[in-house]
Amino acid sequence: MTIKEAQEQVDAWIKSVGVRYFSELTNMAILTEEVGEVARIMARRYGDQSFKAGEESQSDLSDELCDVFWVLLCLANQTGVDLTAAFEKNIEKKTKRDKTRHINNPKLTNNG
Repeated sequence: MTIKEAQEQVDAWIKSVGVRYFSELTNMAILTEEVGEVARIMARRYGDQSFKAGEESQSDLSDELCDVFWVLLCLANQTGVDLTAAFEKNIEKKTKRDKTRHINNPKLTNNG
């Protein structure tokens, strides 16, 4: 599935099952909430925090990442952003800007 197809599939789902999009501001708040859920799992699985009793079995990172992606697709659809074109432009920007930045970063070398 392409990003464009994902945007189209979310739009079709919203219009048939979801009735309508939540407002952009509501979706921004939901995006923040979903990113927080990813952060909680990351802090516990890869960081120094531990899971609370019974919490680990309810912590599906792939599902939470997809929730973030879903809301991001909603926001893109609502605001008229073609994420494929935006991604291509963003990769080009990063490649040009960071051509030597990371390779010359001593923190990223084995000696750093």
